[in-house]
Amino acid sequence: MASTAVERQETRAGAPILETRGLRHVFHSRRGDVEAVAGVDLRIFPGEIFGFLGPNGAGKSTTLRMLATLLPPTGGEASIAGHDLRRDPAGVRESIGYVGQEGGSDPSVTGRKELLFQAGLHGMGRAAAAKRADDIIARLQLEECADRTVKTYSGGQKRRLDIGLGLVHEPQLLFLDEPTTGLDPQSRARMWDEVRSLRDHGTTVFMTTHYLEEADALCDRLAIIDHGRIVADGTPDELKRQIAGDAVTLTASGPIEQLVDLLRDQEFVREASAEDAGLVRLYVDRGETALPQILRLLDGAGIELRTIAVSRPSLDDVFLRQTGRSLRESAE
Repeated sequence: MASTAVERQETRAGAPILETRGLRHVFHSRRGDVEAVAGVDLRIFPGEIFGFLGPNGAGKSTTLRMLATLLPPTGGEASIAGHDLRRDPAGVRESIGYVGQEGGSDPSVTGRKELLFQAGLHGMGRAAAAKRADDIIARLQLEECADRTVKTYSGGQKRRLDIGLGLVHEPQLLFLDEPTTGLDPQSRARMWDEVRSLRDHGTTVFMTTHYLEEADALCDRLAIIDHGRIVADGTPDELKRQIAGDAVTLTASGPIEQLVDLLRDQEFVREASAEDAGLVRLYVDRGETALPQILRLLDGAGIELRTIAVSRPSLDDVFLRQTGRSLRESAE
């Protein structure tokens, strides 16, 4: 039976399944050192979908690769399901599943053979491996393609198989690195359902994404990372509540800095800033009352309004508040 948000909140009162303290990784090259992950502190609790949201190159995948024992940390500590990342990597690997961005299936064999092979790597006998493969094929709705070679799979089918390979040994925690990148909208929506189903069946999910809508729709909690540092964390609603009021974006005639100064001086405007392409962004208490005031103000100043839009704060607004940049633009 699917767990409720209240039940997941109560679960988080217990011990975390994953905890990091000051986790770092530095890449060394002839051109100099690059600190890809700069002291990350995380706590993830059993039975939740935790999201790592940030633009490409922010440090999301590097963090996951460290936690999956694929990359040694440069500094800091981490424990997963009671196993220390540095002192007991074998115990960590037994407790986790990892699905990378590129997947790991062989295009020349069938999905069923891939699952049987993975089960064998985890020490299962033939009968147990066959039963586990059947269970995963049914659970991820891969019956129609299980006995075809992987090269004939659609993008969505291949991604579901990748997840199945990560679930063969029934891990407590599953890492999903950008699980829907490259999928069409229909396949992405189906993948969202699969991720929710994983949580509802008791698997804790730690996923990375640079899609705002995906993080908002799927994650019980999330951390926003930029340049290797966490800049905000909480539930999607908690993060958006940090920005009181509504967001207003507009374009108008005249010098943009002069327009920003004019708007910034108004009592109903909390913040005003200029963005690229002549766009002005405001944060106001109530968009429906601020809109007519903005119209009267610009008309009185002889400024021609070209476009205007009002919206509730989004995760992009949170990222913009913390970094001064739009996540949508950074992710492109």
